[in-house]
Amino acid sequence: MVDAHQKTSAIRVLLVDDHAMVRQGLRCALEVYPNIEVVGEASDGEQAVECVAKVQPTVVVMDIVMPKMDGIAATRLIKTQYPQTAVVGLTRDLKDYTVYSMKKAGAFEVVDKKDAVVELYDAIQRALTGIGAKGIDRP
Repeated sequence: MVDAHQKTSAIRVLLVDDHAMVRQGLRCALEVYPNIEVVGEASDGEQAVECVAKVQPTVVVMDIVMPKMDGIAATRLIKTQYPQTAVVGLTRDLKDYTVYSMKKAGAFEVVDKKDAVVELYDAIQRALTGIGAKGIDRP
């Protein structure tokens, strides 16, 4: 019965980055937390939008610069179709206009890739608080 409770209270995370190594590193960093469940991965914005429909994540960790559809456009679509889904942006270029554009598209905040292993979990928690996620057990 404990396992079923953990699954229902887990924060479901979708990782989106065009580099498989980055996605794998983020997966490893997040899976150490018992309340995180990485439910999918996507390598571009188009795949991200499709994955959100399929896996219904609580949070999308979204790279900004990607082929086919960038993270800003994908975030805008996701937040329009699934407003209850939180998005945390991820970039190695924290220029003001990039952060502004991502937030305007609907991301709760943007994390620098070089700090992601240390800061991403807390950013996910803040995003959940910001959208008022219900039914999520927070540590």
